[in-house]
Amino acid sequence: MNHLRVGLAGTGTVGGGVWRHLQSNFDVLCSRTGAEISITRVATRDPASVQRLGIPAAFVSDDWRALVDDPEIDLVVELIGGTTHAYELIKTALQKGKHVVTANKALLSKHGEELFALAAKQERQLLFEASVAGGIPIIKSLREGLIANRINALYGIINGTCNYILTNMAERGIDYAEALADAKAKGYAEADESLDVDGHDAAHKAAILAAIAYGFWIPEEHLFTEGIRNVTRLDIQYARKLGYEIKLLGIIKSDKSGAVEVRVHPTLVPQKHVLASVNGVFNAIFVQGDVVGDTLFYGRGAGADATASAVLGDIAEVALHLPTSRKCRSVGTEALYPKLKTIDEIVSRYYVRLNVVDQPGVLAKVASIFAAHNIGISSVIQPEGHAGDQVPLIIMVHDAPEKHFAAALAEIARLETIKDAPVRLRVEDFA
Repeated sequence: MNHLRVGLAGTGTVGGGVWRHLQSNFDVLCSRTGAEISITRVATRDPASVQRLGIPAAFVSDDWRALVDDPEIDLVVELIGGTTHAYELIKTALQKGKHVVTANKALLSKHGEELFALAAKQERQLLFEASVAGGIPIIKSLREGLIANRINALYGIINGTCNYILTNMAERGIDYAEALADAKAKGYAEADESLDVDGHDAAHKAAILAAIAYGFWIPEEHLFTEGIRNVTRLDIQYARKLGYEIKLLGIIKSDKSGAVEVRVHPTLVPQKHVLASVNGVFNAIFVQGDVVGDTLFYGRGAGADATASAVLGDIAEVALHLPTSRKCRSVGTEALYPKLKTIDEIVSRYYVRLNVVDQPGVLAKVASIFAAHNIGISSVIQPEGHAGDQVPLIIMVHDAPEKHFAAALAEIARLETIKDAPVRLRVEDFA
C-alpha cells in the first residue's frame, strides 16, 4: 500500500477538524484510496489546540518551514489563513516538490494565477475545494463533472454570515444591527465582521469560480463588490410584498458576445426561485451549463466539519494517484472569455425606494426623468398608513444599463421633493 505523508499547517477550527476526522475515518480513506494517509508533522502556534486534539508532541513545530523542509512530507495542507505567510508557505512547498491543499480563498484570489503556474511547472497538485462554499463540492463539479459544458452563468449565495443576517432580518422583522449582534453572539460572525458583511469574502470566492468557469483571473479592484450594511428591514419587507427575497449574491455570467460580468451585491431574488429559499448559514450555487442545463449545489458553507470534509477530499485526490503525480490542472489560464465587463456596462433591473414629499406630481417628475434616460417603470408601490409630510415611494424598473440608471437616479436625487438619498438594489430574474 502506498503511503501519503501529510504536513498540517494550522490547528484552528478547520485544521482541528481535519486532524480529528482523518483519525476517525482513517480506515475508510485507506480502503477508498488504496493509500495509507497520515499526518506526520504539524505546524501551529496554539499549544492548547495540540493538547486538546491529542497531537503527539514529537509531530509539532511552531514554524511552517519544518513542514516544507522535511523531505518525507509529500503534501502540505495550508490552513493558517492570511495572504503573507500562507503565500510563502504554499510557494515554497511547491518549489520543493510537494503537493498543496488549501482553503485560502483570499490568497488564491490574489495570487492564484502565479501559484497555479508554479504548480504546473513543478508537476504538483494545488487543490482548493474548501476555498469556496465549505463542504459543497462545487470546485470538483465544475472542473470534472461539468467539464463538457460551457458555463453560461453561476449565481451563488456564498457567504453564510451574510445569509444568516439577512434571513434573521426577514424572519424576525429586525434591523441590521440587531441581526449582526445575534450573528456574533452565535459565532456566525467575527468580532470584525467587515470581511463578510462588506462582501469581500464572497468576492474572493466569486473570483475563484470565475477563473474556473471562464479561464481568467480577475484583479480584486476590477470586481464590483457591495455588502449588506445598507440593507434595511423596510427594504426586505417591501421586496417581499413585490414577490422577492434579498440575498447577497455572487453573479458570474457571460453574454452572447462572450463578455463576462462578475459582481457581488445584495440582490432581489424572485421568491419562486430555488435560491430564495436558501436560509440561515447555508450556501448554494446555481449553475447554468449549455449541455446540462440548470443544476444546484447546496449545503453548509463553513464550519469545522463541512470545510474539513472538503480538505480531506483533496488529500484523498492526491492519494488516489500515488505513486505517480496526476498532471496539475491549471486554473485561469484558458482565457476563454477575455473581456470583463465594467459595472457601468452591466444591464439589470432595479428596485428603488424614495422618501418623497407627499404632494401631487412627484411620481410624474420621477417617471419623466427615467423616461428621458430610456428607462421604463414596471411597477410602483406607495404604502398607505404613512402620516406626515413625507412618504416612501417604491419603484421597480425594467432592464437598464447601470450607467444610464445611475445617471437617472442622480438626477432624481436632486429634486426638491426627494428628502433622503435614494435606495437602490439590483434585481436578478435568472433569464
